[in-house]
Amino acid sequence: MGGLAIEPEKTLEKIVAFIRERMQAAGKSRLVVGLSGGLDSATSAYLAVRALGKEALTAFLLPYKTTNPTSIEDALLAAGELDIEHETIDITPMVDAYFERFPDADRKRRGNFMARTRMAVLYDQSAARDALVLGTGNRTEALLGYTTLWGDMACAFTPIGGLYKTQVRQLAAHLGIPPRVIEKPPSADLWRGQTDEGEMGIAYEDADRILHAIFDLGKDDGALAAEGFDLSLVERVRRMVDASAFKRCMPPSCPP
Repeated sequence: MGGLAIEPEKTLEKIVAFIRERMQAAGKSRLVVGLSGGLDSATSAYLAVRALGKEALTAFLLPYKTTNPTSIEDALLAAGELDIEHETIDITPMVDAYFERFPDADRKRRGNFMARTRMAVLYDQSAARDALVLGTGNRTEALLGYTTLWGDMACAFTPIGGLYKTQVRQLAAHLGIPPRVIEKPPSADLWRGQTDEGEMGIAYEDADRILHAIFDLGKDDGALAAEGFDLSLVERVRRMVDASAFKRCMPPSCPP
């Protein structure tokens, strides 16, 4: 894994301290999280419990009618392992009511709307509990733009936002997250059969190696080619990073 290897215990200590600092700065003691049954949300939940204790976290399962039952099982497994308060809120009625008006909407529109509906629910539940919304995104997704603006990106802070996907897996194993959650194909579960890597057209391991070489090691395409990287893949990654730059900054405003 080379430069992508982390020291799990040091990483854990750093993130736990970060969570506590963010909570103290906000003057809050509680968090809510959307628990999907996937690696990132499970890891974020485990980290929150390590930092604040199980009483501080409430998890919400927010399935749609096409959600894979395995995702729900895995989310319940993680919630049970952590012994945290959790609740299931089916977003199907909310989403379907809207798209009754737009029956020809494609699955991308529907998927983005689902992500934003889930976040609307989380923010409402955070208000009901005087809590903050815990982010679950990783660095790979942020750099590639594989996120929904004002959907899964919306949060108070992201404890794993500085980790590439392959590094999240390392930390998850250290935290004792069930192997079935760590090893399952990553999926936003927005439609049947959907996987992250299938939709992006690149494996996380390949993306992480390229992103690490570009952003952490400062290597240009010539150096990457000399090391055996597929330049067409490198160019694809660069295009994805450039095209999604707007997602990684606050909306610009015209200066006075």
